[in-house]
Amino acid sequence: MNGDEQLLRGRVYGRDHDDPDPGPLPHRTYAALMGGPLDGLLLDITDRQPEEAGDGVALATELSRWPGGRALYDPDPAEPHRPGPGVTCRFHYTGDAP
Repeated sequence: MNGDEQLLRGRVYGRDHDDPDPGPLPHRTYAALMGGPLDGLLLDITDRQPEEAGDGVALATELSRWPGGRALYDPDPAEPHRPGPGVTCRFHYTGDAP
């Protein structure tokens, strides 16, 4: 695991890496990002509407194929999304976009 990967593990996407506690909060709901440049990060999905449950995300990152581009992650429809706080599902890397 390189330094960038270690920096990302267990951290919530969008939280500052200098934050003294960049990890998950107990009352929020998260998707674990699997694979790709953001592997190991958690994505806060607390405010996603039920109709968005199957929608993927395009997350800005300097670690994508295109610096300043986006890493694309989609939920696996075969994996159930359980309600409640904590890590409730996984989003899998599907590619990059400029």
